Amino acid sequence: MAQISLTFPDGNKRDYPAGVTAAEVAASISTSLAKKAISAQVDGKHFDLQWPIPADASIAINTLQDEAPALELIRHDLAHIMARAVQEIWPEVKVTIGPVVANGWYYDFDRAEPFTPEDLGAIEKKMKEIINARDPVKTEVWERDRAIAYYEERGEPFKVELIEAIPGDEPLRMYWHGAWQDLCRGPHLQHTGQVPADAFKLMSVAGAYWRGDSNRQMLQRIYGVAFKNREDLKAHLHMLEEAAKRDHRKLGKEMELFHLQEEAPGMVFWHPNGWQIYRTLEDYMRMRQRAAGYKEIRTPQVVDRKLWEASGHWEAYKENMFIVEVEEEHAKEKRINALKPMNCPCHVQVYNQGLKSYRDLPLRLAEFGSCHRYESSGSMHGLMRVRGFVQDDAHIFCTAEQIEGECADFIALLSSVYKDLGFDSFEIKLSTRPDVRIGSDEDWDTVETALENAIKKVGAAYEIDPGEGAFYGPKLDFKLTDAIGRKWQCGTFQVDPNLPNRLGAEYIGEDGAKHRPYMLHRAILGSFERFIGILIENYAGKLPFWLAPRQVVVASIVSDADAYVAEIVAALRARGVKAEADTRNEKINYKVREHSVGKVPVILAIGMQEVEARTVSLRRLGETRVESLTLDAVIDSLATEAKLPGAA
Repeated sequence: MAQISLTFPDGNKRDYPAGVTAAEVAASISTSLAKKAISAQVDGKHFDLQWPIPADASIAINTLQDEAPALELIRHDLAHIMARAVQEIWPEVKVTIGPVVANGWYYDFDRAEPFTPEDLGAIEKKMKEIINARDPVKTEVWERDRAIAYYEERGEPFKVELIEAIPGDEPLRMYWHGAWQDLCRGPHLQHTGQVPADAFKLMSVAGAYWRGDSNRQMLQRIYGVAFKNREDLKAHLHMLEEAAKRDHRKLGKEMELFHLQEEAPGMVFWHPNGWQIYRTLEDYMRMRQRAAGYKEIRTPQVVDRKLWEASGHWEAYKENMFIVEVEEEHAKEKRINALKPMNCPCHVQVYNQGLKSYRDLPLRLAEFGSCHRYESSGSMHGLMRVRGFVQDDAHIFCTAEQIEGECADFIALLSSVYKDLGFDSFEIKLSTRPDVRIGSDEDWDTVETALENAIKKVGAAYEIDPGEGAFYGPKLDFKLTDAIGRKWQCGTFQVDPNLPNRLGAEYIGEDGAKHRPYMLHRAILGSFERFIGILIENYAGKLPFWLAPRQVVVASIVSDADAYVAEIVAALRARGVKAEADTRNEKINYKVREHSVGKVPVILAIGMQEVEARTVSLRRLGETRVESLTLDAVIDSLATEAKLPGAA
């Protein structure tokens, strides 16, 4: 029998018969490992313990202590266990697909009656029975005709359609969990008892069209979450409770920030309070970018398709663009324009005006650019996913030698901005060359090394995401962590030699010859709309004083204090504080409660005692303590707090 050589993580090698399984390899090492094993990494690929290994390879045996593979398998097995539970309770239900998603899984079912919350409880109970049964999981490889006949016999038309849609003619892998079977690529655990029975929960039911086609059958999608242990599940459910309390849509209504309506799907109607946040954030970013050497520009929102064709966006992005047809007075045919989905081609047009020299580089062009993208109605979510948005977009035109310095400066700027906005930690992911790409390996070596050196230069931690760069160049993605531990990808830095080449950007080098510049795409906040949603949820509406739309309410306790209230408001406004008066004939406790719901950071209560002493009683949002301070001290203190971070 042919032999193969397997290399272990410690560098040791062992010979085995060709076709040995990872389970047999684990057993050859120790009985203990064989019992703990759940899967293997074979040449970097996730392998089921039952799959044969045909050739020399590197191998590592996974156990439940290995976080990523363990969670993948637990969630994948739970998708199958849930589908089995559903069909054991309701045999007439048809099954479709059940992939792993963030924090859990879902499975789509065809059932005449809608699933109820009580049904979810019954399914959970049945799932725990299946887990406790410790039924073995086994896999076989079948020819397609046999698999189709199997599903036709059992009246599973969705499975038949799935098989017929799979390209090629390779055999298919079938999995059994006990007596229940499903078409699946795997891998899976070795028996149902390896799934922790107290670390999952069914969360919700939603409608989903078969294969995402609105003309096809509406199915019912059940979502579940799962973790390695009960403590992690409890932490996740607590986070979801916190997220619900912090929902920016709920707080946006309470704070009167914005609304959305059917007549303009995915477009934000900003109210005065929300627009105040927006403008303050824009003023702050404008100040920071100006200090960093960026020149602000403004480009059109409606651009002829010819530019999008030249840039390559028309071919690759047309279905996500809003198309505008215009009948020009003397034109023979309609002119086709598009609302810009991104700003980069327009920035190249600004760069191309006038001859550029190497002395002009790096040239940093920034725009608070208004963009529009056609997002599906099902994907839109408050401010987090919209069709009309503004980016803090900028493009840096530079030489290859300048990439590292520009990247390091950008990371330092981004880090400072995030810190000012309350985000002390963020992650950097460096996405490297994909299999399908343009440019030589030498060019990729140069720019990838430049980005990696820049990260090291500023002393930041990072991870490499192999093969996930754009076809034209590598990129950095920046994920910040909010107050309840969620990750948000906001900032980006991308190296692009392609677009300048397509759109004819060039500069005169020291040698007197023409050269193509590199174009660095960069954003710190990304979409203003989305970032404001993140801020609202991070702070649970209690925004930093300088960013709050309503900073101070001066509330009278008695009507005789109204004149002093007006004086205080005028003095605060003169020093740049957003102050307003509340002289309504209401009790002070009522006023405090109302303005606290509106997340006003500071309330100044004014009665006759304050009038006579020319003091104020200051209460901060979320605190019960009340301070009695002199008027001049309060004005000076609040005026300082109201300044933009870093402003003189």
